[in-house]
Amino acid sequence: MSWTDERVELLKKMWGEGQSASQIAKELGGVTRNAVIGKVHRLGLSNRTGGGGSAPKAEPKPKAVEEAKKSAPSKPEPAPEPEPVAAEAAPAPRTVPARAKIIPAGQPLPPQPSANEISPEAIARVNEIEKKAKKITLMELTERTCKWPIGDPATDDFWFCGLPVQAGKPYCEAHVGVAFQPMSARRDRRR
Repeated sequence: MSWTDERVELLKKMWGEGQSASQIAKELGGVTRNAVIGKVHRLGLSNRTGGGGSAPKAEPKPKAVEEAKKSAPSKPEPAPEPEPVAAEAAPAPRTVPARAKIIPAGQPLPPQPSANEISPEAIARVNEIEKKAKKITLMELTERTCKWPIGDPATDDFWFCGLPVQAGKPYCEAHVGVAFQPMSARRDRRR
């Protein structure tokens, strides 16, 4: 089903008359209630301007009550006394909690403080090691080469360290120092 100009015009007309999404879907045929609601929102018709079908209807009065009123002599009903107005204090202004800034999709996130920050000494050691790295590709990795990824995998400038691994670990000595930190060191940095 596609939204032709005629179907869209019919949708707008029926929506303006106050018809429900289910009624419109039934009239159009081949669309669901949710499809109608989605199209209404995409067209910006969510606020109804017409009167139509959603207005509450007055309940019909039973015949017995109407006949009793006709036969009874008409007396003017006393006007109800107005309620005394109590002096109320103006309501306190409502405070709204501050919201976090919304970052549009596709924008980089601001730097966040990390509980697992790497010590400057370890970073310096890793930078020195990466200058000596073999810079190998994924296909060149073996069980004896450091598998530490360097760079962005989506670019051509991506590579793996490739230096000899530490026994029983997937990385060289410098990268093991960054990847596998003692628990006490991690706990100390969080404070």
